[in-house]
Amino acid sequence: MMWFLRSSHVWWCLLSLFALSPSVYAAPDIEVASADQMDTIETREVVVSATKTPIPVTQLTSAVEIITEEDLKRRQIKMVSEALRLSQGLTVFSNGGPGTSTSVRIRGSNSDQVLVLIDGAIMNSATTGSFDFANLTTDNIERIEILRGAQSMLWGADAMGGVINITTKRGTGAPSASAFFEYGSFSSIREGGQVSGKTGIVDYSAAISRWDYTGFSAVNYRRGASERDGFHNWQTSARLGVALPHEGRLDFNFRLLQGRVNIDNGFSPGSDTLGSFNSSQQFVYSAAYTQPITTWWNQVLTVSRQTEDSESFSGTTQRNLQTGVVSTPFLYRSQINTLSNRIEWQHNIQIAKPLLLSAGYQFREQQGQNRDLLTNNLDIPNKIVSSNAGFAQAQLNLWERVFATAGVRYDDYNVFGGATTYRTTAGYLHQETGTKIRSSYATGFRAPSVNQLYFPDFGKSDLKPERSQSMDIGVDQYLLNNRLTLSGGYFWSRYRDMIVAQQSADVCGSSFGFANYCAQNIGLVSTKGWEASVKYAVVRDVPLIKSLDVQAQYTNTLTRNLVQQPGNRAPRMPVDQWSMIISYQPIDPVRVNLEGRYVGSRFDDVNNQQKMRAFDVWNLSATYDVTNRVQTYVRADNIFNEKYEEIQFYGTPVRSIFVGLRVNYDAK
Repeated sequence: MMWFLRSSHVWWCLLSLFALSPSVYAAPDIEVASADQMDTIETREVVVSATKTPIPVTQLTSAVEIITEEDLKRRQIKMVSEALRLSQGLTVFSNGGPGTSTSVRIRGSNSDQVLVLIDGAIMNSATTGSFDFANLTTDNIERIEILRGAQSMLWGADAMGGVINITTKRGTGAPSASAFFEYGSFSSIREGGQVSGKTGIVDYSAAISRWDYTGFSAVNYRRGASERDGFHNWQTSARLGVALPHEGRLDFNFRLLQGRVNIDNGFSPGSDTLGSFNSSQQFVYSAAYTQPITTWWNQVLTVSRQTEDSESFSGTTQRNLQTGVVSTPFLYRSQINTLSNRIEWQHNIQIAKPLLLSAGYQFREQQGQNRDLLTNNLDIPNKIVSSNAGFAQAQLNLWERVFATAGVRYDDYNVFGGATTYRTTAGYLHQETGTKIRSSYATGFRAPSVNQLYFPDFGKSDLKPERSQSMDIGVDQYLLNNRLTLSGGYFWSRYRDMIVAQQSADVCGSSFGFANYCAQNIGLVSTKGWEASVKYAVVRDVPLIKSLDVQAQYTNTLTRNLVQQPGNRAPRMPVDQWSMIISYQPIDPVRVNLEGRYVGSRFDDVNNQQKMRAFDVWNLSATYDVTNRVQTYVRADNIFNEKYEEIQFYGTPVRSIFVGLRVNYDAK
């Protein structure tokens, strides 16, 4: 950790921020005195995704992180991927600037081993198996729950590495509306608005936004790229809730994600490509019905549908930035259409006070097809991967001190048969000292994607599901009336039967330009590491400081390939990562946030020949409430102008500044 202490960036940021509040150093006795008088920080926040039932944070036996709507607004976060970059145990990389392909990994897992949901709708692509965060903005998002570690027992396939569960804002109180306009570097223009409120038994919220971003090269301009690529994004969402008799509830959710981005050809990394683009349009629908049957028995029915239509074009001309050679890229123009349906019916039965039993049924269906627009041929005719699943879980709570869960699940798939997964967790809270010990062990699986099953001369219909074993153990310590939270833990996972593209003359075909390459169940990967975090409400209500909060996290992850190049580190997985967020409020109308992240060195290839250097990036944002209805804000990204690449050859933003104005209206 000495490299952290030696970082001039870190110390410059800390000193500059604290210089705004001299009382921190000049009068430590005031801070101590205020600490004794400070109200207890509430820890009653409830998490749903960890057990599919509401559970207080203090009773969690899983590794969970929560990002709230307030966090997103305070830090002026535009894209969900920006928020995830600073989260514990997550690795987020993009193929260029905003709008380009963005993948998320948790604790060394692949992106297609992370399940992503929005209001109960599964977002993972039927064709690729993963969710591309390129177009997902933070508009109308109330909270993001991140579960680290295998969650297949509750959530099914694609959850071997973890779950990212996103929830849309629920309307409350009197009707309100807001509108914003933002302008910044790279000719960035954002505008949008939202409404929310509650009238009688009906609550509602809706938002719409537009974002245009030009003048940024997808391939790194520092390598000689001359073309500037653009990104255009439309997003709208809505939520409608109705309170039913006997404490029942009905929710309807809708979201549209639409984006178009100019890219540089992925088949030829390091080439500046003219005319290449990706465009996509996603519709997300979901509904949830909750109704108690008795005082000790309730049910939840969730129905969702997600569709995506996307188009990709290779471009017309490409220039290799290393050799200067101009050529015609591998020509393609393809259209992908996917559909994901989900139905889940869950029952929760309270057995006396200590025991809660949950059981449910889930139907899941994914459809996908791929059309070659140059020939109008279907490379993949409409293919369906579907499953029926049943799960059961028991939750134990003894004396608000001892917590445990145990559950089992069986999924029956139309393409490979059945998969059984289970999970057990345990935790103990010593209330007198605020110490919580937690542990878990789980198995997981991932079903093959449509591409891996059916893509011509690449897919294999006899593929088996990927499987995993995972465990973790952690300690959470609550101190100073819950103002200070310290967490640490160790985790271990082993993934087998992983589906990888491997060359084999005996198994694979030789068309489509990739001789003898196809999907095969030969991957074996082990991951282990440890993590630590701190959250500290440092000061409340002293001179020059209304509030000062610090949170930081460090993750050490070692992911090794045990079959392909045995012993090598998995590509694009750093061993060391850390992040820090400092939130400072000198007076009520002013808020300042400093955030930084460090990503350690890593390899861009399975052979571990292409090493990429470590980097750290710092951002600074501030908001000022001019009146109760008018707010101005500014955000400066990459304030030290760090020159770095997340993926080899692809560009990242230089120092950039964005300013905005927000107007709020409240009917109260």
